[in-house]
Amino acid sequence: MYKHIIVAVDLSHGDAGKALIDKAKALVDAGGVIRLLHVLEDVPSYIAAELPRDLNDRRQAEAKVELGVMAEGADLVNEIRTGAPASQILQCAEDNGADLIMIASHRPGLSDYFIGSTAARVVRHAQCSVLISR
Repeated sequence: MYKHIIVAVDLSHGDAGKALIDKAKALVDAGGVIRLLHVLEDVPSYIAAELPRDLNDRRQAEAKVELGVMAEGADLVNEIRTGAPASQILQCAEDNGADLIMIASHRPGLSDYFIGSTAARVVRHAQCSVLISR
């Protein structure tokens, strides 16, 4: 069905990520690619000045380990990006010619009503199909 699937995961919701991986394996064509993506949000500069210099490296290393655990036993490409989650998910899809983005959505909190959720932004701006899992 799909040749290149981006599975965008929030590592703080590991079970949702594993469920998305299982769905992606059922949807990908033989020889297709599943790319497991996690986006680390930028630390604001006014806070970053007070944090250890190697914090970003440690965050990257921790995310790499957690993605490996989440993807255990599956033939996936793992990718970690830094920035605004919706923008980075969309950029990853464009960079890799994805034909499907899969993302989990949580129950909306108060801030989602004012600024919108990552999933909503991805749906509005994606140039490919988007599957939202709840």
